[in-house]
Amino acid sequence: QLQASGGGLVQAGGSLRLSCAASGRTFGNYVMGWFRQAPGKEREFVAATGWSGGTTYYADSVKGRLTISRDNAKNTVDLLMNSLKPEDTAVYYCARAGRITTSQAAWGSWGQGTQVTVSS
Repeated sequence: QLQASGGGLVQAGGSLRLSCAASGRTFGNYVMGWFRQAPGKEREFVAATGWSGGTTYYADSVKGRLTISRDNAKNTVDLLMNSLKPEDTAVYYCARAGRITTSQAAWGSWGQGTQVTVSS
């Protein structure tokens, strides 16, 4: 089970750190990722990290601004969000998969999302 937290209201240019906590003993066996869904839009891929955290992959829209990291000892995956823009406003979800892919069909164990709102 995955539980995302850390969302909130921030002004454009500001920062937030999202965190996703996982239960169970198999956290290190999975690729972890973040997705988001803006109002009226489909859910989209944001970022993913491999089993050890050494491999990361980002959507073009967030490259250079968002950083994904994981701590396998704590069963957590974080998303540090800098230089936030109003278009980053969305509900952010964490999920796990067997491999890094942007295809949502490959991801599972979706947790409850956390709302991020960026004001202009």
